[in-house]
Amino acid sequence: MAKKTGGMPYMVYASPKKGQDGRNIVYVRPEGGPRMKLNTEQIDALCAKYGAMRSGELQLVMKEFMHWAAEWLVKGYRVETPLGSFAPKLRLKREITDPDDVQDCDVELDGIDFTPAKLWDEELQHWKHDGFRKSERLYSSEPLADMDNLEQMLHRLLEQRGYVTVNIFKASASLTYHSARELLNKWCEGENPKLQKTRMGNAYIYTEI
Repeated sequence: MAKKTGGMPYMVYASPKKGQDGRNIVYVRPEGGPRMKLNTEQIDALCAKYGAMRSGELQLVMKEFMHWAAEWLVKGYRVETPLGSFAPKLRLKREITDPDDVQDCDVELDGIDFTPAKLWDEELQHWKHDGFRKSERLYSSEPLADMDNLEQMLHRLLEQRGYVTVNIFKASASLTYHSARELLNKWCEGENPKLQKTRMGNAYIYTEI
């Protein structure tokens, strides 16, 4: 059978969960990596070459969009675009149990939430005709297999911030959201848990016990 040359390249990893045969259940992720990145300059060049835009126009538009969108995001607005909607996330700097104790100085910006628009699905479906192909690059171990490294990563984050969230741990440890959440929740269980899970607004934070 001829090897597929098109489609999205993916890699196979082992999760910590065991299957019925006693082996680790596997999951797949896009290959990614340095050679799989496309920056704004490259997209700008594509728009200039194949579209009706002039070279540099997309970068200028993106710069202006970020400037004005940021102004309204910090005012509490949700910014809706054809790409999706952007909304500010807030968090408290300290643990508070009485709502009346919350002061303005206790609140800080905790990043931006992005919700993709349905138009993305339509565009992706339009181009998705080559299917998927397994990457030729193989790894002998996956991120979740190196538990010592992950525990060291957790310790560093706790020292820096005093807490972690699923998104923070996901980005630092190069895990999927599901794997990061599962691992953090696992560290909250057992007779000698490492972490305590606490609800903070619409999210959960994990602190050291």
